[in-house]
Amino acid sequence: MRSTDRVTVIAEAGVNHQGDLSRALELVEVAASAGADFVKFQTFSVEDLALPTAPKAAYQRRTTAQGESQYEMLRQLQLSADDHWSLKNYAESCGIGFLSTPFDRRSLAFLVEDLGLGLIKLPSSDITNVPLHVDAGRSGASLILSTGMSTLGEVETALKAICFGLFTHAYPNSTASLDEIYFDSDARRRLTESVVLLHCTSEYPAAPGDANLRALKTLREAFDVPVGYSDHTQGIAVAVAATALGAVVVEKHLTLDKLLSGPDHSASSHPEEFSVLVRSVRDIEAALGSPVKSPVAAEMQNRRTMRKGMYAARDIPAGTVLSEADIAVLRPMTLVRPDEYIDWLGSIALRDIKAGDPLS
Repeated sequence: MRSTDRVTVIAEAGVNHQGDLSRALELVEVAASAGADFVKFQTFSVEDLALPTAPKAAYQRRTTAQGESQYEMLRQLQLSADDHWSLKNYAESCGIGFLSTPFDRRSLAFLVEDLGLGLIKLPSSDITNVPLHVDAGRSGASLILSTGMSTLGEVETALKAICFGLFTHAYPNSTASLDEIYFDSDARRRLTESVVLLHCTSEYPAAPGDANLRALKTLREAFDVPVGYSDHTQGIAVAVAATALGAVVVEKHLTLDKLLSGPDHSASSHPEEFSVLVRSVRDIEAALGSPVKSPVAAEMQNRRTMRKGMYAARDIPAGTVLSEADIAVLRPMTLVRPDEYIDWLGSIALRDIKAGDPLS
């Protein structure tokens, strides 16, 4: 996924469909109407994702049925292979890209080999899943890697595994074998062309004070890859701020109703809010403009009336040695600019000049 001047906006439908295909299809439609570039779901087989005894995270306990395990919750949120095909086809008919996040190796293979996806989003929760990352690098797909809950060292290990997959069909037999390829200049170039890192705070919802947006710059400089932001705060302000800080991808959860029972609704935007987010990102994207400091076309027409010129402050007879009392700096602009003011002091008037006439 190459970095461009256009920010990629991802509507994270995730598991906000509640396991209901009709609701998932509606989320696709809403994401397309809001102007998102992609709508993203989550692909997993609960047997490959969690033990039956796996407890829920604290945020999941707050927003889902009490007494059920994480395994039971996830089992109700799975999408079937047929569901994926329906969603992908409907997304294409709506003019929006279809994405999904695989949480296990079989799901990754399904997305790439069966659905034919050329772009894959890898989750923060699997940042230490070396086998998944090797497979992802080997898949040939462009990758978005979310980095919630991680240190720089963990991000680097994930990138090493992806890099290994990009360059070999073997399986790494040691950590040293990951290092050897990662520090190859050609491998790093391929990595830069293939991966976008997303800064992320994996709390739902996350407090703005935990967003730590300065980490965008840290990730960019540490790994020399494009960097974006996956937002779990409430509202749109933090996501918009990330755009201003150079995020090339902005991801935000989308829900049809924030009050629904489910793990992610409270950290999601409802349809109207998501539409405002997309418009705001596009406005900031346009506002970032060029690093060159020069007047834009719209400013040029205003210079004549808004800038000032130099005028005779009083009647000036020919032969007068000009002093500050003789020169007024006023609008509109004249051919003689005020940045020449000092040079005119002490010069001699070659003709009579009436008060209010421009100096020339």
